[in-house]
Amino acid sequence: MERAYYVTTPIYYISGQPHIGHAYTTIVADVLARTARTFTPTFFLTGTDEHGQKVANAAAAAGKSPQEWTDELVPRWKELFATYHVEYDDFIRTTQPRHIEKVRRVFDRLRERGDVYRGKYEGWYCVHDETFWLESKLVDGRCPTCGRDVQWISEEDWFFRLSAYRDRLLEHFESHPHWVQPPKVYNEMMAILREGLDDLSISRTSFDWGVPIPGGGVIYVWLDALLNYITAIGWSEDEARFHRYWPANTQLVGKEIARFHTIIWPAILWALDEAAPGLVFAHGWITVDGQKMSKSLDNAVDPFLLAQRFGADAMRYFLLREAPFGSDFSYSEAKIVQRRNSDLANDLGNLLQRTLAMLQRYREGIVPERGPSNDFARRFGELGATVRERILNLRFREALDAVWELVTALNRRIDERKPWELHKRDQTEELDAVLYDLCEGLRWIAILLHPFMPERMGEMWQQIGSPGRIDDDWSASLRTWGGLAPGIYVKPAAPLFPKLELDLAPPP
Repeated sequence: MERAYYVTTPIYYISGQPHIGHAYTTIVADVLARTARTFTPTFFLTGTDEHGQKVANAAAAAGKSPQEWTDELVPRWKELFATYHVEYDDFIRTTQPRHIEKVRRVFDRLRERGDVYRGKYEGWYCVHDETFWLESKLVDGRCPTCGRDVQWISEEDWFFRLSAYRDRLLEHFESHPHWVQPPKVYNEMMAILREGLDDLSISRTSFDWGVPIPGGGVIYVWLDALLNYITAIGWSEDEARFHRYWPANTQLVGKEIARFHTIIWPAILWALDEAAPGLVFAHGWITVDGQKMSKSLDNAVDPFLLAQRFGADAMRYFLLREAPFGSDFSYSEAKIVQRRNSDLANDLGNLLQRTLAMLQRYREGIVPERGPSNDFARRFGELGATVRERILNLRFREALDAVWELVTALNRRIDERKPWELHKRDQTEELDAVLYDLCEGLRWIAILLHPFMPERMGEMWQQIGSPGRIDDDWSASLRTWGGLAPGIYVKPAAPLFPKLELDLAPPP
């Protein structure tokens, strides 16, 4: 069976409503999956993390059971992904029987192999982050991640022998220096490993909202959550399917949870005789006034409102063009409006409108024959391969920059060749060549931007009258410049990205 491309998001902790940061990670995974699907079988997994004390506390505060609480919230997350045109292959919930059964199986297997043992845990615990902390890691006696108070816990627990995997982790990091990205996160994880590792408490007895353990207690929510990446694809149940997808090509996480995914997660996998993922990419934060956007800081931005005001595709574009992926970047409505108006309305939208208007005026809306020679073919012939390579290496801003070189070149061609003057002088062949190149360029742009802006590029595809599927194999549809068949009719429609005023910013 052919190996498939497998990309995952973290499963999102369902203690409240989603914010734009959750959409950000999922949009990135969607761009990767849409691009990978143009040349290989692909599987894209996302979902919700529904166990743990924080969920139990939130449900209790709302006067509901944890299951009622999560059942009511999950549709909101699915609505978020639909709003932003995310096409996942599976949505896993950690409360589903298919997951719980395999989590129990993992626990039993680790215990049988001696990687899990009974012991007493005493130490500091952050309920908000569901994280255990050494006292030396606390900041002013508080959680170093969220700044909240921690509580002292003393209980009989089950422990995973994480310390036994420290040397193997160091060797893996040293022999695979690019498996954790960006480099800053890699270096931070190496520093943790060099300090040494303690064994990990993997059970809780102070509450019961989780996967139960025989004899009492529940499995620590982070062990439960990490396992979703393999429980969803058939681990211990459908080996052929599992090994088609695992190890994952790309696992996307926020940098605040890199330690779980790059130290604890590979150790658990090795204890199960499975391989570590190919790449864990810990991206940066969307910040507001220099602070991470989060519900806990009460600065989270409503992603549904953003999609309504600026358009879902414009938001997808903004999030991936604004900064190199991996770095923090600041959010503001002024920046979104500027990106939309400058890049999408002026550069791209105006290019489409001008081209189709000239085709209607000079050629009755019919794409003419291409010219005999073409500098676009020489300059942009490898653009498809370049964009694909940059996307799959998570260099999204660079991929968009490459596409915008074509957008800029096409706009310049209009300004330099002045089709209206060619028409006046009856320079038919020259005019046909210019109009054809503009249409062919728009076809390339629609294909290459489709992973980033699937709805609007689908509309653009229809307007230029291009036949076939926009998401066909890039190597075929972008093999040579000139793939657009002459004689087809264009279908002008409403502008893709109407300009917005910041103070008004009505729904597009």
